[in-house]
Amino acid sequence: MKVIDTNDTGLRTLIHDFPRVIAKFTSANCAICELLAPPFEKFAGDPRFRTTFLRLDSDENPVAKKLMNERIAPFFVAYCRGRIIECDTLKTEQEVLAMLENLQSCTDEATPTT
Repeated sequence: MKVIDTNDTGLRTLIHDFPRVIAKFTSANCAICELLAPPFEKFAGDPRFRTTFLRLDSDENPVAKKLMNERIAPFFVAYCRGRIIECDTLKTEQEVLAMLENLQSCTDEATPTT
């Protein structure tokens, strides 16, 4: 799967359309964002990760900017069935891989209704 470039509206929709989503919030002139771009693309194409990969420019999306409040890019958020399970500023490929591996424990089963 390819990395999907999206915006705040797309993010709100996609985190509910797919059981596992990882979103990378980037910013202009962010050296670490550029450094992590190739591994993020590589992970998106890796069949081990049954995950939807999103990329948002935090400078152009107010909701993303608010989510990053007092954080720096690249900021990653892992969603399981529409809920945030983990979020942090990540600086290495190994940190991104660890977040992805943790996200794989999220099941495809629908949440039971009462």
